[in-house]
Amino acid sequence: MNTKAATSPGLWDMSHIQPRRDIVVPGETIPAMFWNAARMRADKVWMRQKELGIWKSWTWRQTAGAVAEVAGGLMAIGFAAGECASILSNTVIEWVLADLAVLSCGGVANGIYPTDAPSQVHYLCEDSRTTVLFVEDDEQLDKALEVRADLPLLRRIVVFDMEGLRELDDPDVMSLDDLRALGRDYNKAHPDALEQRVAACRPDDLAILVYTSGTTGRPKGAMHSHHGLVYTARGYNTLVAQDERDERMCFLPLCHIAERMGGEYFALYAGSVLNFVENPETVPENVREIAPTVFTAVPRVWEKFYSGVMIALKEASPLQQAAYRWSIGVGTTIADRVLAGQPVGGLLRFKFRIARWLALDNVRKMIGIHRSRFLVTGAAPISPDLVRWYLALGVPMLEVWGMTESCGAATGVPATRIKPGAIGPAAEYNEVRIDEATGEILVRGPNVFMGYLNLPEKTAETIDAHGWLHTGDVGTVDQDGYFRITDRMKDIIITAGGKNVTPSELENELKFSPYITDAVVIGDAKPYLTVIIMIDQENVEKFAQDHDVPFSNYQSLTRSREVQDLIQSEIDRVNAKFARVEQIKKFFLLETQLSAEDEELTPTMKLKRKLVQTKYADRIEAMYA
Repeated sequence: MNTKAATSPGLWDMSHIQPRRDIVVPGETIPAMFWNAARMRADKVWMRQKELGIWKSWTWRQTAGAVAEVAGGLMAIGFAAGECASILSNTVIEWVLADLAVLSCGGVANGIYPTDAPSQVHYLCEDSRTTVLFVEDDEQLDKALEVRADLPLLRRIVVFDMEGLRELDDPDVMSLDDLRALGRDYNKAHPDALEQRVAACRPDDLAILVYTSGTTGRPKGAMHSHHGLVYTARGYNTLVAQDERDERMCFLPLCHIAERMGGEYFALYAGSVLNFVENPETVPENVREIAPTVFTAVPRVWEKFYSGVMIALKEASPLQQAAYRWSIGVGTTIADRVLAGQPVGGLLRFKFRIARWLALDNVRKMIGIHRSRFLVTGAAPISPDLVRWYLALGVPMLEVWGMTESCGAATGVPATRIKPGAIGPAAEYNEVRIDEATGEILVRGPNVFMGYLNLPEKTAETIDAHGWLHTGDVGTVDQDGYFRITDRMKDIIITAGGKNVTPSELENELKFSPYITDAVVIGDAKPYLTVIIMIDQENVEKFAQDHDVPFSNYQSLTRSREVQDLIQSEIDRVNAKFARVEQIKKFFLLETQLSAEDEELTPTMKLKRKLVQTKYADRIEAMYA
């Protein structure tokens, strides 16, 4: 599938990842920009998706044709400008087709997590006043049908994949293929209708709703205008530049701002190819097939890749282990020089070529990042040691920071000056500052959202009279303008002894372990720190099998003495890096294998701190008994 060279430039040469500023796609709304891009790029490939084991390509022309048909179908069933359509689906090409069609009709597009329960689907459709609901398959259709009677505004449900639904006879449910067929007829009868709808869209019109994950109460619908989206898409190219030669993976939820803005809309502007994974479970396999040149993921994905390499090393021969140790040592030496802004001499460059040939290129290929010009991480804090490790492999990892309300990234680390642990200076397209009184990070710019749907009071609390977005993150800024997150305002721990502790620092160190997926540090108003840990099932099971530890299920695995000792050793490793008053004294392991469907996890697979503390209050108190 890929025809480019299988290696990326050396890590000491950053010229290949300097931001490009010469991409120009006209249009002040997302649909205007899309249709202009489709005319400019015509027969170039924009998207790929695997069907029956074969990668199928979609050119810009084919995508435009499909979007026109879906939009025509929407108009044929009475979808009006300003109405909301919601999309309940995993990340697939049809998601993009539906999104662009809704926007081209002058509508508002809203995404719903495919892991959401029927009650959540009901709330999001009701709050957004959804009139048309796109669903992926029979599983998602069942949720919609369960709550349809309580959604009087919902007129039609459109299904992407009709497998198992061929006998369905429901006048308000139709397939995407049937909607497209309806659209073809409508567009023939009304040849100017779609063009008129696109032209009628205004930059200040509401374009999309992105609901927050709702870790503290019901989700809030963040409203983004066309102007904000277009402005941010153009701005992204000064932060993490890419163009039509780049291959991207599209696998994070499209209802999340990271993939919607940094994936779909930025690729729409820059022309980079979007490769859709088969499903969330096949990401490791698909990334090796795709070999993206630009790879954006959340810390949990980067941690998982690192863990896989560490586990594989334990099974390698002594010679292979020695080759890796020497090679990563060379890479680390160069990484340290790059991070310190020091030159990399000819001898080190020569050693690095040998290190790549000996081991590092194989590690990169094992992960699937052997063609990556750079990696992007965001959505949650990441361990600085992990950033250094990827840099030692020869691939810069750039941390970006932002939130739904800032339309994604508001700061970003440039490839020419990486500082592990920092989130970089403010992006060129917005202002960022620290509130002197509270230490809170504030953001201002055209990328900041319009407010929360139906919640003017919450909007007023979040955006002040001067236009500053109050992010809820506490941070610092250094003399170079690089910001650092110290914690969430609500998460800072003050122990019974009066010690202020930043739990995220400890949690990031713990998550660097291949055996720990997530951790929540406890200790507010307590005499010492404790932690709740979610183990990495695959790696801990492998440890148990290698050490003849008997277990029958996940719960028995977490309760075994050997696993408890294993996690204690990982905590001891972390404790050694912190002062005595900041060290973790006790822990317990979650005994239930959690997935995105469980209430304890956000859709981006982070433990919900407040909910976990409430749900496991008895076990927490037992650690202080």
